[in-house]
Amino acid sequence: MKHPIVGYHLDEENHWVARLACGHFQHVRHDPPWTNRPWVTSPDGRQAKLGLMLDCKKCDRSEALDFEVRAET
Repeated sequence: MKHPIVGYHLDEENHWVARLACGHFQHVRHDPPWTNRPWVTSPDGRQAKLGLMLDCKKCDRSEALDFEVRAET
């Protein structure tokens, strides 16, 4: 199931993690040649990808949320 990126944070190993609108986290590593995401290495690149739709495997497996999703007012 696809959901947009709504923010980012660094994990304990300094890898970037996307916060998805569904309430799940997903790593967004730049790890060539397996994963090519050079945009994740700069603040401007990450900002430009807010709203990018990512496939959330946690939603597909009906896993518990990683964070509370707050409705915008």
